[in-house]
Amino acid sequence: MTMTVTYDNWQQISSTFPYDNETKGALSVLQWAYSTYSETEIVYASSFGAEAMVLIDLIQQIRPDARVVFLDTSLHFLETYEVIDKIESRFPLLRIERKHPALTLEEQAAQFGSALWKRNPNKCCELRKVIPLRETLTTKQAWISGLRREQSPTRANTEFINKDEKFKNIKICPLIHWTWDDVWSYIRNRDLPYNQLHDEKYPSIGCFPCTRPVLEDGNSRAGRWAGMGKTECGLHSR
Repeated sequence: MTMTVTYDNWQQISSTFPYDNETKGALSVLQWAYSTYSETEIVYASSFGAEAMVLIDLIQQIRPDARVVFLDTSLHFLETYEVIDKIESRFPLLRIERKHPALTLEEQAAQFGSALWKRNPNKCCELRKVIPLRETLTTKQAWISGLRREQSPTRANTEFINKDEKFKNIKICPLIHWTWDDVWSYIRNRDLPYNQLHDEKYPSIGCFPCTRPVLEDGNSRAGRWAGMGKTECGLHSR
């Protein structure tokens, strides 16, 4: 696979990766990504959920000093910050940037009213996640994400390589074929740290005001923005 991906030939590239039983193509995709893009051209945007533990461990096998960006909304669970600390201890060469929004929570409340996430969660996500990631990706040709097809209907057609209309670059998703069981088998086999909220029925973990445990099997993102008719923060939608 020597072809260089462009914003136009992404679909052709995505179909060339071999499927292996161990990582379901993920390692091949990451090897290609880090050989195609320089360290300043690619970044992994991580929420530090279960999928992130897998991706970080795989990335370490290829690029120990890889760049990772965490969108620090100032509204994350304490457990999320704790697992980031554990990852930094486990992988000391990893370069994690904690990207903050332009507005503090106090400034956001003064401008838009308190608890914006209750009244207009889309605007809150835009201010605290979408705009910060757009700023991060301005100088990047590609970014890595932990999306899996199994997660929700809106992610069912995700490819290894995706033309990202929102950020006008290439989005690389190595874990599209992984199941939830695959993710946890890998975490346990590699004895990786993980967010303890996963043990309390939180399959998908975002900001604490908008995340609830999921008490029934099914859509792993059912606990995000429950009752608001919203399933995505906006990073992965046009």
